[in-house]
Amino acid sequence: MQKIGVLGSGSFGTAVASLAAHNADVLLLSRSEQTVLSINNTHKHLGYDLAHNIEAISSMKVLAESCKLIFLAVPSSQFREMMKDFAPFLTPEHFLIHCTKGFDTNFNIAGEDELKIVKDDFHVMSEVIKQESIVVRIGVLSGPNLAKEIMDGKPTASVIFSDFDEVISAGIKALSSEYFSVFGSYELLGAEIAGALKNVIAIGAGILKGKDLGQNIQAVLINRGMVDMIALGQALGCSPKAFLGTAGMGDLICTATSKNSRNFKFGFELGIGRTVEEAKESSPELAEGYRTAWIVEGLAKSLGISLPIFSTIYRVLYHDYEIEAALKFLMKFPNYTDVDFI
Repeated sequence: MQKIGVLGSGSFGTAVASLAAHNADVLLLSRSEQTVLSINNTHKHLGYDLAHNIEAISSMKVLAESCKLIFLAVPSSQFREMMKDFAPFLTPEHFLIHCTKGFDTNFNIAGEDELKIVKDDFHVMSEVIKQESIVVRIGVLSGPNLAKEIMDGKPTASVIFSDFDEVISAGIKALSSEYFSVFGSYELLGAEIAGALKNVIAIGAGILKGKDLGQNIQAVLINRGMVDMIALGQALGCSPKAFLGTAGMGDLICTATSKNSRNFKFGFELGIGRTVEEAKESSPELAEGYRTAWIVEGLAKSLGISLPIFSTIYRVLYHDYEIEAALKFLMKFPNYTDVDFI
């Protein structure tokens, strides 16, 4: 295969580079010259040994000229600025597959009492790529993919979502290995929505774990959270299919139960008594679910739909709602139907 590019040298970008290195030479882009030198001199990064066919670079121009297939692994809050910088070097020949879970917004996240958000106020990453570049062959990688477990060589599966068969095929060929299975799907928007929403539920599950309230209630939260996710997804025009597959339910279970999930860990910190600010300071990377909870609350108000799990987590994060009071509210919330979306 031609060289495969990965833009973003954080934990997940490094994991994707390591997966791709089983099948081709890899260029891993970092904006930090110190990181580039360290990787190339030691073949180590973030505490892990890296394959010798992974080369770190700092030039977007070189990345675009050397690689037709490029994986994008940067936080949602930085994604649009990254695309603006990268766009001048891209052509319609490029395949871009992003790995970012979250939304791009045109407003500042704040804990306002009255907020209404419509679809034009936020964008999934595939939309940002289209808006900022001339690339048309776009995909998303999503699934139960905790970076630490991938780097430890533990088995898992993921899905490449795209409107283009050639993108799905290229992504599968680039990442498949004996311990990393990759499927393909056309449910692109649903995958991006599900990938963002599950982070909020993971925060709630972490809170319950921190409170030591048991597995039963965590399972209930995850299940009822999925009902909320599908309700919002349908209101935004998505089929339930992506939510019930590997990148939906599979990713939700993984993210909402693992101590290696930063959203789960963020919630856990709240559950053991930390404040939101203390929990934010304890994490080198901000939990995506924190931003997403604010966006979802505004969307629910704008769309006129009830999302009890999301709204309760939002109140805990942004309005100092006592966790014990939140739990009592959810326990008494009138759920007359278990499943009503099929």
